[in-house]
Amino acid sequence: MKNIDSIFYPKSIAIVGASRQQGSVGHSLLANIIDSRFQGVVYPVNPKAQAILGIKSYPRVLDIPDDVDLAVVIVPASFVPQVLEECGVKGIKGAIIISAGFKEIGGHGIKLEQTVQEIIHKYNIALVGPNCLGVVNTASESSMNATFGTQMPKKGNIAFISQSGALCVAVLDYAKEANIGFSKFISMGNKAGLTENDLLVYLNEDSQTDVILMYLEDLVNGREFMSIARKITSHSTKHKPIIALKAGRTFVGAKAASSHTGSLAGSDKVYDAIFDQSGVIRGDTLEEIFNYVKVFSTQPLPKGKNVAIVTNSGGPGILATDSCIRHGLDIAPLSKSSKKALKTVLPSTASLNNPMDLIAEAQHKQYEVALSAMLKQNNMHSALVILTPTAFTNVEKIAKSIITVSKQIKKPILSCLLGLYDVSKGIDLLEENSIPNYRFPESAARALAEMSKFTSWLKRPKTRVKKFVVDTSKATQIIKKVKAEGRYFLLEQEAYDVLKTYGFPVVQSVLASSEAQAVSSAEKIGFPVVMKIASTDILHKFDFGGVILNVKNKTETRKSYNNILRNIRTKMPKAKITGIMIEEMAVEGKEVILGMNYDEQFGPILMFGMGGIYVEALDDVIFRLAPIRELTADYMISKTKTYKILDGFRGGPVYDTPAISECLKRLSQLVTDFNDIKELDINPLIVYKKGKGCKIVDARIILKE
Repeated sequence: MKNIDSIFYPKSIAIVGASRQQGSVGHSLLANIIDSRFQGVVYPVNPKAQAILGIKSYPRVLDIPDDVDLAVVIVPASFVPQVLEECGVKGIKGAIIISAGFKEIGGHGIKLEQTVQEIIHKYNIALVGPNCLGVVNTASESSMNATFGTQMPKKGNIAFISQSGALCVAVLDYAKEANIGFSKFISMGNKAGLTENDLLVYLNEDSQTDVILMYLEDLVNGREFMSIARKITSHSTKHKPIIALKAGRTFVGAKAASSHTGSLAGSDKVYDAIFDQSGVIRGDTLEEIFNYVKVFSTQPLPKGKNVAIVTNSGGPGILATDSCIRHGLDIAPLSKSSKKALKTVLPSTASLNNPMDLIAEAQHKQYEVALSAMLKQNNMHSALVILTPTAFTNVEKIAKSIITVSKQIKKPILSCLLGLYDVSKGIDLLEENSIPNYRFPESAARALAEMSKFTSWLKRPKTRVKKFVVDTSKATQIIKKVKAEGRYFLLEQEAYDVLKTYGFPVVQSVLASSEAQAVSSAEKIGFPVVMKIASTDILHKFDFGGVILNVKNKTETRKSYNNILRNIRTKMPKAKITGIMIEEMAVEGKEVILGMNYDEQFGPILMFGMGGIYVEALDDVIFRLAPIRELTADYMISKTKTYKILDGFRGGPVYDTPAISECLKRLSQLVTDFNDIKELDINPLIVYKKGKGCKIVDARIILKE
């Protein structure tokens, strides 16, 4: 596995650039390895020192008389290639380059990093970095802190992969205060060697790791990441949650996108799609991801969405309830048998509902009885215990009662001991017994919601990519003809013809090149009709007066034909006009949009959302990478605000969402088959009532240049 064991479990380490100067990176890193009680042998390498920190030093790696598994390199960037060559000759199979001055500075640094990559490929060296903080492995058989950070983290079951070294230092400090432990800690730096994908494959097999935490600024190979992450998060018995913080919410690709899909497909939405399709839990802030990590690394997954809330104060209980419901959880009622049993042990003033308010005087026994009774109900899947310190409460005893129930009933329990100093001993007790505590009930509710979503991910039906019988050869002919003419923008009629070859429900249409042909075509199709300008120079036809709706007869057809030509010649006199499209006037329905944008990094990205001219303003869209599975098409529809309307909002009609789903699957197949397509919009797709299907009344296809 790319010699990655040499990175995490080396028997011997050469510190190339070790230094006697206190405060230097070379001194700090060597000191950290020694202080972490590394279980192997350490060899400082420095041509100007006989010994560093009491350990014999060597002028070069090649002078070390024994075998070496890992080299940690801290020399100036220009010397790194020479050091790596020596490592290769020495037979060292792992390297961590701490040194900066590579592609992150551009210019010469890029070439230097390319040289590094050539050397590691030549000698099959597993490399972390360059420009990184280093690597930590808390496993007892290694106990290695090969970083220039300040401390060895507590041992735990969380592996942290980060693209930022500075963030690693902050995370280590925060983790110490929050009592969070790690199995592995990897600062990737520039990812010239090992990438997040290599590390994910390794950590999936790592027995010390149960949860994977990531800080990412980009992905080296998004498609590969999806495949690996999906395997890790989907395993029926050995699944490992992946929690990610992705920085950089900017647009990818051309800023001046020429289609609705292109203008809406920002990189942040693409990453949302990647994470959703691979079961990765995304946090928006550092605080959020650590809130998630605390519960995923300590508690069992809930079997459902129902939460039991126990509190001694009504206000925080209501806040927790609101937050649970807002994030998709349910507050199940108490059963009659539970209420009957609790009546005999709780004060008459206690609320026998969910949330259960035990009132301010609640003691530890009442917390224990209430929590136990609620969690013993089969329909209660998790619990949130809230405590507001009062003159009556014994925080430590209540914490011990929560721990007792946790050991008896194997369901997730989260606590929220409100306050700081008055509850600190109780918090320590809980977290020492793997019960995560949250400062505020809303944070706990959000963390529970993410656990519930992950359970749903694991239970989801497994579907495949559906393949339709299509006429690929005819679609190929149309696209070849357009490219042969030196064009990259298909006329609407050509776009319709491509869509027809893939079985899309397209309205009847004819391209007319004269007034007389327009009239005869309209009569053949049947009034009323729609008339549209056909020009490769005009993308948004409405903006230039290039569309006239509801043309009812021959007279109106002649008039509309000339009006459209006059509008275009006035507003875009240089536009090349191919003709006028005569199209059947589709009956009213609900307008939605289907689209695709080709991302240079991730390939074809599908879009679904509310259609019409306001699609960009309303931004009610969802993206997924093609090809999509059958269930994904349904999911795309259901996760938009538009779905409420399609599903019969407030007694309205229920629309034919299965017909939309089929169009999404056909679109997925089309854009996967044709790598030539850069952008595609079907806007609008008019959807009719359930069972009545849908119709495409406008389409745009742009090819890659």
